[in-house]
Amino acid sequence: MPVQLNHTIVYSSDKKRSAEFLADLLGLEVRPQYGPFLPVVTANDVALDFADAGEEPITPQHYAFLVSEEEFDTIFARIQEARLTYYADPMRSRPGEINHNDGGRGVYWADPDGHMLEIITRHYGGEKPA
Repeated sequence: MPVQLNHTIVYSSDKKRSAEFLADLLGLEVRPQYGPFLPVVTANDVALDFADAGEEPITPQHYAFLVSEEEFDTIFARIQEARLTYYADPMRSRPGEINHNDGGRGVYWADPDGHMLEIITRHYGGEKPA
């Protein structure tokens, strides 16, 4: 079997709020709690397992999602409807813009704990999603 990413843990100050935030924007569902985790699973079966950080500080991470052009439009509309600040770049130097890198579109925004989320319509290097 080739190596595949199966899951990653996303530490948050409120796992339910954070899992619902991501799931609602991406049009996914929050799966039933498994141990201490609330999973949100993408179409390629990678789970983002949301966990409460407790007293530990949260180190912001970056999570990028490859989407179709139609999904981009839908998700981007939800971002705008929620009045979230979005950026064309991960350094947050281009607020209120999307990018057109690699012949596609991309946009970044922060979740409630400062994790940077991104949707892109092309793989880096210009490949279209399968």
